[in-house]
Amino acid sequence: MRTVIAGGHGQIALKLERLLAERGDRPAGIIRRPEQAQDLVDAGAEPLLLDLEAATAPQLAALLADADAVVFAAGAGPGSGAARKNTVDRDAAVLLADAAELAGVRRYLMVSSMGADAAALHPADAVFETYLRAKGAADDAVRSRTALDWTVLRPGRLTDGPGTGLVRLAPSVNRGAVDRADVAAVLAELLREPRTAGRTLELVAGNATVAEAVAAATRHDN
Repeated sequence: MRTVIAGGHGQIALKLERLLAERGDRPAGIIRRPEQAQDLVDAGAEPLLLDLEAATAPQLAALLADADAVVFAAGAGPGSGAARKNTVDRDAAVLLADAAELAGVRRYLMVSSMGADAAALHPADAVFETYLRAKGAADDAVRSRTALDWTVLRPGRLTDGPGTGLVRLAPSVNRGAVDRADVAAVLAELLREPRTAGRTLELVAGNATVAEAVAAATRHDN
């Protein structure tokens, strides 16, 4: 299985690439800078050089020609301003959907955020409000695509522990934190479970194994 990951040098993406490579899949990651390529190679992934903020859908579709699935794990990052929340977190996600449709790739996993909403209000932090709105708008755009078998994953507050392998995954969960390693593990399992298509799922640390949580999620109604 070949999976192309947008934002291929991000922390979650690198962990996901390593997991996919270890199980015999063929991960590839889209990166903006050539100097990032070796980190992907070390993780077992093929680096694909393309600036998602400047690319066209046909250019991106050319990289997806033999892909079985795509994952949107790109983000402008905590140090960026409001403008890049829109150009990366929103527009690049929509671009990936456009390109996937052009390339005939149906499976699309979106790494979103708990609280994402195109009408989100966060008066205390205008940039964070823009981020939540951008993520929400991207989720809405992807969920409207009948040509895609999409799953939207909305993790809680991200932490950098080694991962516990124990999570809670459902259409709605109480706010909480989750290790990036566990987010990557859930993404890897979602790629193997087509019955999660058409679902928006929130993710925090919990007491179910990743496999158990994803299996249970197939039985939830959104």
